[in-house]
Amino acid sequence: MPYPKHLINEGEQVALDLNPHWWYFSKHILTGIPLALALVGVLALDGDTRKYLGYAWGALAVVWALWLMLKFLSWRFTHFVVTSDRIIYRHGVLAKRGIEIPLERINNINFEQGIFERIIGAGDLQIDSAGKEGQSYFTDIRHPDGVQQEIYRQMEGYDKKKAGWSTPKASASDELEKLAGLRDKGVISAEEFEAKKADLLERM
Repeated sequence: MPYPKHLINEGEQVALDLNPHWWYFSKHILTGIPLALALVGVLALDGDTRKYLGYAWGALAVVWALWLMLKFLSWRFTHFVVTSDRIIYRHGVLAKRGIEIPLERINNINFEQGIFERIIGAGDLQIDSAGKEGQSYFTDIRHPDGVQQEIYRQMEGYDKKKAGWSTPKASASDELEKLAGLRDKGVISAEEFEAKKADLLERM
């Protein structure tokens, strides 16, 4: 589910619209391992004990499935968005919470990746900014090194725009080449590339 377009300011361009890395959701699936082991134990029993424990296991399985569905919705409704003006982090299914960091206030961006995170293409971002927020820490970011580079690129473009520099407008082929680069690095998926490509061609 893409970030709502009505929350984007006029003239503001979305460079990245990312859900958390799949590990954010999949690690919750692993909580079902004890439940699976419990099922093996229940099936090994006989008689009424197996019957009543089977009912209890079924109730726990339903609760776990509902909990897992809530985690999936939380994953789908969490957005890390980089635009030409700001960084937006928004999450929540019914009640919404968000952070907005104007590009002009960003002082530094660091990313962290452990060995396993490098293998799966996930990591964390720390953004230091002026103002009351100070430091903002974002976890389970897809390819944080590529996201870091894209933020710096948007910051450079914002500084040029603010300074009133006259920069030639990028052609559609240039924009598609940048999008393809992000796709090849794994920052955006093939589906996101096609959606952004269609949106770009529609605006031409």
